[in-house]
Amino acid sequence: MRNPYLIYAGKRLAQAVAVILLAYLFTFVVVSILPGDPVSNVLRDPQNGFSEEQIQAIIAAQGLDQPLLVQLWTSLSHFLSGDFGLSMRSSRPVTTLVAEVLPSTLALASAGLAVALVLATTIAYGTQFVPKRLGQGLLRGFPSLFLSVPNFVIGLVLIHAFGFQLGLFRVIEPESLWATAFAAFALGIPISAQIAEVLIANLDHEARQDYAAVARSRGLNPARLFARHLLKPSSLPVVTVIALTVGEVLGGSLVTEAVFGRNGIGSLVQRSAAAQDLPVLQAVVSLAAVVFVLVNLLADLVYPLLDPRLQLVGAPKRRPETDGDSSAPALRTVTG
Repeated sequence: MRNPYLIYAGKRLAQAVAVILLAYLFTFVVVSILPGDPVSNVLRDPQNGFSEEQIQAIIAAQGLDQPLLVQLWTSLSHFLSGDFGLSMRSSRPVTTLVAEVLPSTLALASAGLAVALVLATTIAYGTQFVPKRLGQGLLRGFPSLFLSVPNFVIGLVLIHAFGFQLGLFRVIEPESLWATAFAAFALGIPISAQIAEVLIANLDHEARQDYAAVARSRGLNPARLFARHLLKPSSLPVVTVIALTVGEVLGGSLVTEAVFGRNGIGSLVQRSAAAQDLPVLQAVVSLAAVVFVLVNLLADLVYPLLDPRLQLVGAPKRRPETDGDSSAPALRTVTG
């Protein structure tokens, strides 16, 4: 007898792989039809000093003299093996260029997401247990305020206040611990707004349920009531929001890097776009697609583990009336 969860996970994994391949195909097609010829713009630039023989050798090495379908197959094969080719700007492996700046971006994105989760959880907790006379209504307004302020404005304010005025970090050392922490706050504050709004709405719903009233009647303190009874059933929509905000985290990281002067994926994209370095741009876009798809896949796999009210349906052994249906198992909320 097959495990419905394993069937569900396998189908979702296959779908994720298909989406990644389609994203790479789309990126390749878009890059191929962009106006401008990178060979003429880069290789034949007189400042680079390439001779015609060298240009032809580079074109052959890059496979740019092959038909488009052959280029696609070669590029896809290299992508699956982790080889993104050579940069047309520096002639260095694209994998090396990305690996040099990726840790900085991942550190900033991870720290920013952690800040967003802590802020959102703290605000949501306050909206449930802080008395109204002490500012519960003000806390409920924080997400709207955070969402209305762009992260680059927050970054500039933090640099002025804590960098120039208080001297807590040196602006010329953007990779330092303190600089990274303030950059994470600039990135995480706007992102926390969406998470907090969804979490507050679901906590309000769960707090009105009978089981919450029973827990209160047993004398549970607010912290235990929040952690043991309210947070877990309210977390499922939050997982969805976090998965959907991954793209915003990545995009916000690029802007925040520019504001704080960090050497990350953002600066690499900026340099590559200015030079029309297509292999680097294609690699960055493809990696972003991979990250986004994998995070959403992880969210799909967490759903049935996080909330016991969800059951997997659609597997043949669970739905005998649909024998022969090979569609992926889906999620259904069981009530009553």
